Amino acid sequence: MTMDARRRHFLKAAGASAVTGALSFAPWSNMTALAATTTFTPDVEIELAALPDELQLLPGAPTAVWRYVGRVLKGPADAVQSLPNSYAGPILRLRTGQKVRIRFKNQIRQPSIVHWHGLIVPEQADGHPRHAVPSGGEYVYEFEVRNRAGSYWFHPHPHGDTGTQVYGGLAGLFLVSDDEERAARLPEGERDISIVLADRTFDRSNQLVYESAMGGGMMGGMTGFFGERILANGRPSLSFPSAAGAYRVRLLNGSNSRIYRIARSDRKPLVAIASDGGLLAAPVTKPFLVLGPAERAELWIDFYDASSGSKIALVAEPLDFGGAGMGMMGGMMGRGTRTQTAAPSSFAQFTVGHGAGRQKLPERLATLAPAQIPPGTQRREFALTQGHMRWGINNRTFQMEEVAPDERIRFGDTEVWEFSNRNSMMPMPHPMHIHGVQFRVIERIGTPPDLQGMQAGYLDGGVKDTVLVQPGERVRVLLSFKDYRGLFLYHCHNLVHEDMGMMRNYRVA
Repeated sequence: MTMDARRRHFLKAAGASAVTGALSFAPWSNMTALAATTTFTPDVEIELAALPDELQLLPGAPTAVWRYVGRVLKGPADAVQSLPNSYAGPILRLRTGQKVRIRFKNQIRQPSIVHWHGLIVPEQADGHPRHAVPSGGEYVYEFEVRNRAGSYWFHPHPHGDTGTQVYGGLAGLFLVSDDEERAARLPEGERDISIVLADRTFDRSNQLVYESAMGGGMMGGMTGFFGERILANGRPSLSFPSAAGAYRVRLLNGSNSRIYRIARSDRKPLVAIASDGGLLAAPVTKPFLVLGPAERAELWIDFYDASSGSKIALVAEPLDFGGAGMGMMGGMMGRGTRTQTAAPSSFAQFTVGHGAGRQKLPERLATLAPAQIPPGTQRREFALTQGHMRWGINNRTFQMEEVAPDERIRFGDTEVWEFSNRNSMMPMPHPMHIHGVQFRVIERIGTPPDLQGMQAGYLDGGVKDTVLVQPGERVRVLLSFKDYRGLFLYHCHNLVHEDMGMMRNYRVA
């Protein structure tokens, strides 16, 4: 199959069905929309629509995209923040303890549902693919924001089409605040910047090109999809005229498959203040950050000592398997495997202006208890497997409502889960995400010597919901099932792998 033949997966025009060759939707019997209840009184009510649009992203013809558009029906007007001239977003801003109702309206031509990535919500509000609604359908979410302050996000989760819809532009940030975060006195307002990184490929008409899980050829479907350009908030780059002071920069790797190494252009170290699930106990200095798909990090960047007029950029170096541009990852995968390679990107450039006064970096950020394993803790192993050109977990692939005996959890229990990535046939990294919980990374075992240098860029010390498991590694995480009973997902967040079935249910009862 030629490269052009493999690329016949386009968003051809606003409103068109995306990605020929994506897995078809099965009309599950319980796909009826959840209706608003009379017993739930929301503090904030939001309408969120997924719809087709066209935007000027590159010089020349506009690009057909899918995007979320939100508006506040009840509550503070700043609960929904739009990003101008971008398909990314919107940003939803809520506080811990608020009750929120979100009316999702699906106006694209594929069934869809929204997952609130990292949020602890009831089963019916988690965005399981069995709840996907058809084009023209509506789903009503009702939940209390239980998470601590942090940078969470939301994206589609229909089985087989998640990668297609995220790639088309459907993703936004869900920012939670609380009293502990406010006490840390972090930069706010214009000094609180959110950036979503994502890689995309465009054809000669500026239209998005995507190779779906089942459409990229056998090897393309096994490795993932790697775009040729790195975008920030849906734009080729971002520029910020910055006063010489401190900034809070929130980063999300919203790419379908790609891993990034994030660094400063002036080679100064990064100061990390938060990971997936909120603030770290104290700031951590890193030479660089490594972010796998769906992982988040927050940085404290201080320009106080920078000279006026100087330009400092954040740079994303793509780390790929299987071809040129693999960066630090070396040639671990078989030679000759095709990837689409993006060049390192200065995705956010700050032009330093006049001083705005020094803001002291807090020595302590949040109260974070040590990750301790209670005596008698249940342990489970989940092998990341490959067979018959399909990725799986414990040699199983996704079935809509199937739960194996070793995927049944007792409500209230604390467990240790070990993700074992020791597949010798096709070594690939897998960013593993667990719905319904946040967790702590306990240890990494067996990291190959040529990948050990990457560990300097991990934020394993904080609260997480997604962890990058490198080839040869076993990664152990500590998690407690104390919030909600029900059916939840765990899966690889390389969205090509997820759409191929590298996803399973677990049940808490």
